[in-house]
Formats: sequence, structure tokens, C-alpha cells
Amino acid sequence: MSVVPRAPVQVATVQAQKAVAGPRLPVPAPAIIAGGPWTSPTYADSTDGDNIDGEDLDIRRAAVDSLGQYNGSVVVVDADSGRVLTMVNQKVALSSGFQPCSTVKVSVALAALSEKVIEPATKYRLGGMRMDLTYALAHSNNYYFATLGEKLGFDRVAYYARLFGYGELAGLNIAGEQPGRYPMAAPKNGGVGMLTSFGEEIQQTPLQLAALMSAIANGGTLNYLQYPRTQSEVQGFVPRVKRRLDIATVIPMVKPGMRAAVEFGTAHRAREDGAIAGKTGTCSENHTHLGWFGSFNDVGERKLVVVVLLTGGRPAIGPLAAGIAGDVYRRLGEKNYFHMAQAMTPADLVSSQICCSR
Repeated sequence: MSVVPRAPVQVATVQAQKAVAGPRLPVPAPAIIAGGPWTSPTYADSTDGDNIDGEDLDIRRAAVDSLGQYNGSVVVVDADSGRVLTMVNQKVALSSGFQPCSTVKVSVALAALSEKVIEPATKYRLGGMRMDLTYALAHSNNYYFATLGEKLGFDRVAYYARLFGYGELAGLNIAGEQPGRYPMAAPKNGGVGMLTSFGEEIQQTPLQLAALMSAIANGGTLNYLQYPRTQSEVQGFVPRVKRRLDIATVIPMVKPGMRAAVEFGTAHRAREDGAIAGKTGTCSENHTHLGWFGSFNDVGERKLVVVVLLTGGRPAIGPLAAGIAGDVYRRLGEKNYFHMAQAMTPADLVSSQICCSR
């Protein structure tokens, strides 16, 4: 579902131009891509300019082949260690962020359960039907999550969002990474309900979504993402804990909806033989269509997080991003990747926060 871009920035620019004395040259508008009023192409070489030093080349190959000709980014992270195994389209992955669309609903669900605003079986009558959390996540119901936002209120929503990593760097010393943005107040357009259903006024990076998905996959540890760039850095890799989230008891309540999204909901294109849990997101921002999917495999000895972000015209949607992620899992599954022994030297987690050390 598309959100009509707002115009305050454009108005401010016009006002600023009026304040400038002397003759003014016309400012050219961004190029419009054929097929719709989109300022970003749907198809592009998403590997252009990438530096692949230190990446897992098997995973990189699977991600690049799965993304194909689409304009977007694929980030794959080891859920237990926080190591970034590949980052396809580093310009996008390390950008200032994009509206998270419906992927924000995962953090809202965790917040509502943590605050006991709902139980998993709590049903709201919305749009002529009663639905619980699992159904609402599977089908990405906007009314349900707008209702949760109103019940929580902006302050509690923002508290948990920041706890989960919004508005801060997800990585540790990842060159070029930016912290995204989280608003200081409820959006003027639609209030907290628009924030909790569409991610209004939030700027989320693929790395931030990957970090949160990793924490859900591993039981509640929010690791710093690290991106080793040399073989010596890979061999000396040591996981670093950012903080431990008190969500272990609510993760089992959120997972059914994330798995249902893949099994029969908005992310069904990601469905593979192995169980995958994930959340799609589709919206538009500044004349660019966005398609998100954040996910992790929920079976196997090795848990990988796959985040896909597509940008472009109308084909760039969450279900397509889910299909691309599903193809990554399929390609790696064919190589028996999820049952491979995972070498870690040293194995113990090292925390950088005194308050959160073991």
C-alpha cells in the first residue's frame, strides 16, 4: 500500500528560494523513470561499486544471483555472532535509511507484548472481522497495528524502538554506516497509528533491520554488526554484544505470525522446505517504491538473517523481496549450508557494555 509523499521539504525549498536576492536559475527536477512517477529505476546493477573483501563468497554469490537484475540491497548476517557475511549494494545498505513500511510492525508487536497491552490470542474486531496477532502479522493488517500504537502511546513505542536499535548505528566500526532516524514526536500525518503501521517519519537502514531480526532469531541478544574486510579480520573475529533484550518470553508469541507470513501470508513467495520467519513491507517514499523483507531461517544448526530492500517503481514490493530472500535460502540449502559447522575464534561473546556483561 503506497503512502503519498509529503511536501514540507519542497515548500521550505521554495520559501528559501524566495529569500535569495537576484536572478535565480530553475532547479531541475529528478529524472522520472518510464512506467510511473518514480525517481529510482526498478532494474540496475546492484553490485556496482561494491568491495567484497572479507565477504563469504558462497553467500555473496547466492545473494547476487537471487537479486538478479533488480535495483536493491541484500544483507546477510550470522544471527548468533552479528557478522555481516555479505552486503550487496553497499551504497544502499550504508545509506541514511528508508521508511520501514510494514516491517516496523515486528518491533511494535514486541513492544505491545512486553507491555502486556495484548496477549497473542487477543482479538480486535477490525474491518468486519476479528483477528489476533498471528493473523495480523501474517497479513500485515494496518488497522491492527495502528490500534496497538494508540494503546501504547508514542512514548512507549519510541522507548522500545530505540531499545531495539532504531535511530543508532547497528554496526561497530562499519565504514560509512549511518544511524537512520527515529522521530522525537508522533508524526503529524496520522499520528502514532501511522508510525506503528507504516513506519511514518522513520528512516530504517537494512543493517538495523538485520540486527533486530538477529536478536529475535538468537533469543534476545542484540549484537553489534561487524563487517570484517580482510582474512585476518575474519580469522580474528570476536562477537560483540550491544545489549541483551528482555524479549525471550515474547519471541515465541511473535514467531508464529512471522512464520505464518511466509507460509500463507504476505511473504508466501519466500516459502521453502525449511521454516523461515519474516516480515514484508511495501510503501512509497519520495517517488520511490520500497519493498522490504526481513527474515531468518527458524530451523537448522546455523541461523542466517536475510534482509532484502528493493527500490524503484511499482514492481518493488515486499512480496517480491520475500521471493528473493527465499531464493537465497534455497540456494544455500542446496549447498547444505545450514548444517555446516560454524567456526568461531574465540567462541565467547565479548560485551562492550559493563551493564550488560555476563
